Amino acid sequence: MNSDRRASMDKYPEGWGRRRSGGGGKTNLASCVVATVFLILVAAALVAVFLVFFRPRDPKIQVDDVRFPGFSAANGTVSFTFAQYAAVRNPNRASFSHYDSTLQVVYAGNQVGFMFIPAGQIDGGRTQHMAASFAVDSFPLAVPPPGGSMEVDSRMRVKGRVRVLWLFTHHVEATAGCRVVVSAGDGSVLGFRC
Repeated sequence: MNSDRRASMDKYPEGWGRRRSGGGGKTNLASCVVATVFLILVAAALVAVFLVFFRPRDPKIQVDDVRFPGFSAANGTVSFTFAQYAAVRNPNRASFSHYDSTLQVVYAGNQVGFMFIPAGQIDGGRTQHMAASFAVDSFPLAVPPPGGSMEVDSRMRVKGRVRVLWLFTHHVEATAGCRVVVSAGDGSVLGFRC
């Protein structure tokens, strides 16, 4: 009897101690799908926050004043010193590094003056005031100015880059064009529109 008892003790009931195949795999798959969907939603939320708060925007230029000191007109030619005062606003949260920026003066479709604006940096959300002046060599007037005035265009271009989250670099650019009406007699500014 001892041997029968021992034989029955060595045997396990059927199905006892064996792995079940069936429902466990489906549960694992569902958990993986839920985790993947959650990670995709978190990534989408991070992208949305990035686009709303850290989206790189172009700087804004506002021309405050234009002057023509040292203006002289003789024998149908004109020469002057061009001076422009502008404010450049950086709407980004990150600092804006500008380089290769230019200011040019155009009369009757021809460039009569040009200068490079020195490179610099504007902190995020700040405005930097810029003053630029340069001498414009003598050039002939296209036609006798009507009413004793002449029109000159100024074109300011500020370009550079914004580094977002210290990883991504985005190139931005802003332009401002102004038409300036100048007295051909004394160089006083009669008005300007940007």
